[in-house]
Amino acid sequence: MKSQAEKIKVLIVDDHQMVRQGLRTFLELHDDLTVVGEAGDGITAVELCRRRKPNVMLIDLVMPLMDGIETIRQVKTANADVKVIALTSFTEEDKILPAIQAGASSYLLKDVTPEDLVEVIRAVQRGEVRLNQEITGKLIGQIIRQPDSAGGAPNPMADLTERERDVARLIGQGQSNQAIARALFISDKTVKTHVSNILRKLNLTDRTQLAIYAIKNKLA
Repeated sequence: MKSQAEKIKVLIVDDHQMVRQGLRTFLELHDDLTVVGEAGDGITAVELCRRRKPNVMLIDLVMPLMDGIETIRQVKTANADVKVIALTSFTEEDKILPAIQAGASSYLLKDVTPEDLVEVIRAVQRGEVRLNQEITGKLIGQIIRQPDSAGGAPNPMADLTERERDVARLIGQGQSNQAIARALFISDKTVKTHVSNILRKLNLTDRTQLAIYAIKNKLA
């Protein structure tokens, strides 16, 4: 049995108590997961994240007191290491991209199977970005339709080396550092160095933004 320190600590944020209880009951059947708290509104979620320091936060987007997107933004600002999974019933494009831009590593619908949800929790904890096919299609469509504000400005992509482009492409496909290392026959440490260099050169803050950038620039 895993020790408490080895388990993935999960915070559940949803304004429906029955949903929270159902998620807790299922998640705690798994030896590598532990629920460290529940919140029924955004303000409580931000406070619990500060005190309980979860690894992963599951959050609905329609919340009382503070909506899910603003909650994600505040949580990620306070602790960028928290991985966020938007778990919602809404498929509207005006929620998907803002949630990802705010810092969500995954956007899932509530009809996701419990087994798939657990796999996504484990994946985002490893640093992967996970979206189902429907959400991916809508996200890519929305990104492509966005106007390019760069105009005639120099293309930051020109500053990337060929290997950095390979790494960015694989991140855009949702691959973890370990998977990228295997695909490119390099070490995990080298992948981390490439990711840091790419983020600096493109003036991005995290892997999720890089994944969106890779999709928009047709790297993925």
